[in-house]
Amino acid sequence: MAIRLFNTLTRRKEELVPREQGKVSIYACGPTTYNFFHLGNARMLVVFDMVRRYLQYKGYRVTYVQNFTDIDDKIINKAAEEKCDPLLLAQKYIKEYFQDAMALNILQADVHPKATEHIGEMIELIQKLEHKGLAYNVGGDVYFAVEKFPEYGKLSGRTLDDMLAGARVEVDARKHNPMDFALWKKAKEGEPYWESPWGKGRPGWHIECSAMALKYLGPGFDIHGGGGDLVFPHHENEIAQAEGSLDGVQFAKYWMHNAFITVNQEKMSKSLGNFFLVRDVISKFPGEVIRFYLLGTHYRSPLDFDDENLVMASKGLERLKNSVRLAQESLARVLPEEESQLEDGLIKASKEARRTFEEAMDDDFNSAQAYASLFELAKEINTYLNQVSIKPYALTEASNTLIELAKVLGFNLETEMTGTSEDSGTLPQIMELILEIRANARQNKDWVTADLIRDRIKEIGIVIEDTPDGARWYLK
Repeated sequence: MAIRLFNTLTRRKEELVPREQGKVSIYACGPTTYNFFHLGNARMLVVFDMVRRYLQYKGYRVTYVQNFTDIDDKIINKAAEEKCDPLLLAQKYIKEYFQDAMALNILQADVHPKATEHIGEMIELIQKLEHKGLAYNVGGDVYFAVEKFPEYGKLSGRTLDDMLAGARVEVDARKHNPMDFALWKKAKEGEPYWESPWGKGRPGWHIECSAMALKYLGPGFDIHGGGGDLVFPHHENEIAQAEGSLDGVQFAKYWMHNAFITVNQEKMSKSLGNFFLVRDVISKFPGEVIRFYLLGTHYRSPLDFDDENLVMASKGLERLKNSVRLAQESLARVLPEEESQLEDGLIKASKEARRTFEEAMDDDFNSAQAYASLFELAKEINTYLNQVSIKPYALTEASNTLIELAKVLGFNLETEMTGTSEDSGTLPQIMELILEIRANARQNKDWVTADLIRDRIKEIGIVIEDTPDGARWYLK
């Protein structure tokens, strides 16, 4: 089955047909490095990491580019508050980014370009736009003339009148049109600057991604991704700049955008003050649990945040890990036998799980539906383990399938949960202690205590089973 994805540009699902057969090129907008990144940023980063992983699983060679904005008004303002150099501040938070990204199991991009290392490419692009009459210089500030680009608004589906009515536009009488946006900004006193044909200054925010995407992926690359808040103005402006310089050649073919994370049904954002830094959330929940939560809802659907949702994600991930752990423990006890290649019920379940997993992911990367395939296979494994006769080849196949498919989404089911949340990282240790206490009660023929432990634990969603090889537990 072919992969179909929702293209923001055309507002419909389309079959993925890469520019080059067997290869997919992706540009994902990275963070502005003036602080730790928050959970809203993390959703975008995890989503496109998942997209990349699935494409690789399907056999594509993926070139993945994710930039860092390391010069920007926000960086300059934060550096002024902290009385430090803006470029050093940005470098600090780039380093911190990799620490948090690693906790979320986000793979490093093939290229992580920084804006400050591509000033020459940006200047060259601005000069092309100026030469074509799409940009104009006003006292050292260079603006893009939106009225000169007839297709402006095609990504967001807005007209210039609509944009003007609904936008917070910086008042500047020097602009030809209030919606014209900065390509190059004249340096102010004390700000970082670079030499340019228009004098000392620095690039505007939008120009950097156009320049870096064109440098590393070239025109007509496959997928451009980002959060839904970037559709306008950032990605709209990227298209205008890039295609304005390309003489009718398409900048990017598919545009993918994830929906917002909400808090009490209100968009999470720094401006509203209701955002949560990943660094702070990691102090309460393991990174893999946060990732599991972020992918538990289809990327184009809003995702509401609260601790209870993370607790539920922790339990869900633990259920999958338990199935793998129990299967591996059982395999370690089963004696080798003549391997039969006859079709087995668990083998059929493994094949069905892979089929439904791929069907879900091929349909616009529906990770939420893919989760259902994993849980169904885990359930089949748990049921199989209760049988008197266990075939090692079938159990091995099912366990390996569950591990492999989870890895496509960025989860390692063969590791223990780690972290500070008592609902996740410490659960295996707690259960080990509980089983030890219960085993002592049974040994002393204190059946009342043993049964009380089993029944009370079941009430909170954990099943204890007694087997010839001792007690085992799993989450319902």
